[in-house]
Amino acid sequence: QVQLVESGGGLVQPGGSLRLSCAASGFSFSGYSIYWVRQAPGKGLEWVSTINTGDGRPSYADSVKGRFTISRDNAKNMVYLQMNSLKPEDTAVYYCGTGIFRGQGTQVTVSS
Repeated sequence: QVQLVESGGGLVQPGGSLRLSCAASGFSFSGYSIYWVRQAPGKGLEWVSTINTGDGRPSYADSVKGRFTISRDNAKNMVYLQMNSLKPEDTAVYYCGTGIFRGQGTQVTVSS
């Protein structure tokens, strides 16, 4: 079955960096686009970024453009989200997903 497992979250100070990882299994990984979404406390899901299959073209929400970078390693069935210049408003549970499938999420807290 489809499995997506996020890791790499934690507590970081404003201006710091984190790298999230998403390990995928149970489907033909290289043939699917993968996205990251996040949910801040008391708010709905917010799309963060997507990386396409094929050309690997990334897209980003305006709120993270220029600070976050998504990448994928098809040989390892992995997707990464490099997050730089983190802000308190980036605090959320981050999920990776494909189609209707999502992982359990990893908590990112940006606070001094």
